[in-house]
Amino acid sequence: MSGATPGTATREAARPDGTLHAGLLGHSAEGAALCFRAFCQEGFAELGEHDHPDVTLDLIPLSRSMPAWDAGDHAAVRAALAASAARLARAGADFFVCPDNTAHLALGLPGPALALPGLHLPDLVAERAAAGGRRRIGVLGTRFTMDGPLYREAFARRGMAAERPEPRDRETVHRIIFEELLNGRFTGEARRAFAEVIDRLAGRGCDAVALVCTEIPLLVGQEESSLPLLDSTRIAARAAFEVAVGRRPLPRWRGGPPQQAG
Repeated sequence: MSGATPGTATREAARPDGTLHAGLLGHSAEGAALCFRAFCQEGFAELGEHDHPDVTLDLIPLSRSMPAWDAGDHAAVRAALAASAARLARAGADFFVCPDNTAHLALGLPGPALALPGLHLPDLVAERAAAGGRRRIGVLGTRFTMDGPLYREAFARRGMAAERPEPRDRETVHRIIFEELLNGRFTGEARRAFAEVIDRLAGRGCDAVALVCTEIPLLVGQEESSLPLLDSTRIAARAAFEVAVGRRPLPRWRGGPPQQAG
């Protein structure tokens, strides 16, 4: 089975350029907006001025999911994300990408199939890391992502190692994300703190660092980093663009264990 939703072929035929309609399943506002913009910029660069494949962004306020995150109730988060996927399907999207890494902890739970097939972000980042010949990658994201299995497993499937910052650095990164970045605050002090964390990861033998919180690329660019960056937000946007223009197969994953992604 291709994993395509009923009616996909009809929607494709309705677009004269043959592109697919991408759905962006947002979870936090700043990062979702960055992914949306990056997706459109891929189109401007390759398809021409003002041009990009059809794209719809759906975003349920993060405030509705935070109590469940704090309680460790990932099933409740999955239900909220599934509602977003269903709305994207009703809007005509053919597939989705969720640029929020932490959300994949919930999306990866067993449960009813999501309304659309989706790209699995940790596997996209691991794919890019492997293509660059990386072997040991530092992981910067929320506490849930840094301490969870997402990147340890995704990198291990390709023979690479994930390296977490030290506990104090993990606390700093998590605090800055939730107290500042999610609220649209990007300060020089926070930028310097991230640069120092990256330096310490480099000192422990990392050959790249994965920015696997949607908002971190708004704070940290290559000029602030002593290691090559894997920007998960823009990796997500690029992969979605490739699916929409037919350069990457329509995904089959509809939530559940990432081994089902494809």
